Amino acid sequence: MPNLAEALWPAFAGTLRGGHVELNGRVGIVTGAAVGTGRAVAVALARRGCDVIVNYSKSAAEAEATAGACRELGVRALAIQADVADDGAVRAMVARCVAELGRVDVLVNNAGTTAFIAHDDMESVTDAVWERVFGVNLKGPFHCIRAALPELRRTGGAIVNVSSVAGVYAIGSSLPYIASKGALNLMTVALARALAPEVRVNCVAPGFVDTRWWQETPIYEHVKSMALEKSLVKKVCTPDDVARLIIEFACNDLVTGQVLVVDGGMGIPR
Repeated sequence: MPNLAEALWPAFAGTLRGGHVELNGRVGIVTGAAVGTGRAVAVALARRGCDVIVNYSKSAAEAEATAGACRELGVRALAIQADVADDGAVRAMVARCVAELGRVDVLVNNAGTTAFIAHDDMESVTDAVWERVFGVNLKGPFHCIRAALPELRRTGGAIVNVSSVAGVYAIGSSLPYIASKGALNLMTVALARALAPEVRVNCVAPGFVDTRWWQETPIYEHVKSMALEKSLVKKVCTPDDVARLIIEFACNDLVTGQVLVVDGGMGIPR
């Protein structure tokens, strides 16, 4: 008689393999896609034959460049400006996507913002900081999900939220940022239940990601060196590393309600 592990392994292995969702001919929306991780995700979708909406808030030229890189791969791509904290702008973006590209199959909520405030500096955490950080990092994904939901239900689509280890380990640039990402992680799980079985909802929670945004800050070298020191694999994430996992979430139809930390093991106690 097989033991319990042997009996359960076929089902567990099937979960790991999952079913494969073909992205060729599908349509994806990637928020905050002008540069960095968002750009890497948009291009990765395009490489798989997925038409792409390149959302941006301020970086119009860079968003157009990202859309151009996607079009060079043989897909349709549009750069659309919308502040995800603005529900009306988000609804207009999704409506244009459906009108011009015909459907929505994948939604990647990558847009984010922060404020650098010491955790014990309570007076600097103004209502304006709370409203902006939560508006982009938590309400933004909710706005996008709500606007795209009719199409995602129709197509049996996938949502991938981009969070942070800040929401897992309570570390990071400010208390509002930590709180917004922790809330996003929990909203991911709640929506995976609420939107099943038609729509899958997952989340990636990267640690330090070596992007141009970090490279342009005065603390870049310090933060990167700390991340490398704590990383068990002695490397830090690149935008392409995160994009690969987002694509896997979009394609694996047996995975939902998961928050996957991507940090090289830096959060594992030693």
